Amino acid sequence: MRLLAVTFDAQDPARLARFWAGLLGRAAVEDRGGVLLPGEGGQLGLRFSPAPPVEAGPSRHLHLHLTSASLTDQQDTVETALKLGGSHLDVGQLPEEEHVVLGDPEGNAFCVIEPGNSFLAGCGPLGEVACDGPREVGVFWSQALSWPLVWDQNQETAIQSPRGGTKVAWGGPTVAPKRTRNRQCFDLIAEGDQQAQIDRLVTLGAAALETEDDGVVLMADPDGNEFRVRGH
Repeated sequence: MRLLAVTFDAQDPARLARFWAGLLGRAAVEDRGGVLLPGEGGQLGLRFSPAPPVEAGPSRHLHLHLTSASLTDQQDTVETALKLGGSHLDVGQLPEEEHVVLGDPEGNAFCVIEPGNSFLAGCGPLGEVACDGPREVGVFWSQALSWPLVWDQNQETAIQSPRGGTKVAWGGPTVAPKRTRNRQCFDLIAEGDQQAQIDRLVTLGAAALETEDDGVVLMADPDGNEFRVRGH
């Protein structure tokens, strides 16, 4: 099972793809009616898919952490994001905190992390995908992807490919109840028999929800967060 990308629901996928391509220095390719920014060298891909407006009510969101080599590099990343259509966000961060919280053109939050962050050292420009979720979810994804747990303390977990690159982390029990479909989800590719891989995920605690028109299977992890499994 291979983690291809984080897929974002988007009102304007092309615009979001241009923003993130410019910020991360990646090329964009068309993919299943959306736009994909492939990752290389262990970097996770980002995918933007057309979607209707978000339903009212609480929803769960993940956010991205970008790394910085220096204070100047951090400032340059922030300035580039603002020039590309991003904006500053106030999510309750304290004045003494050194990371910068921004939103992309559709309000998806991300952080530009200060230099010297040891947890993200060597992870590359897209250092981390930060999610809500208890330890059970981190363990599920570690088993699903065969990625080791690189952090496991006080309900906080993180996994990383054995090849290195972007980490995926869960910060503890989910705060908001799940009442609407998530705006972001993981997009996986089954590297063998798709049904056999789906059955394996179910034994690990996932649930199969529906099969989409193109054969992609929509599933949910043990905390109810949707993800998709494609055939190879």
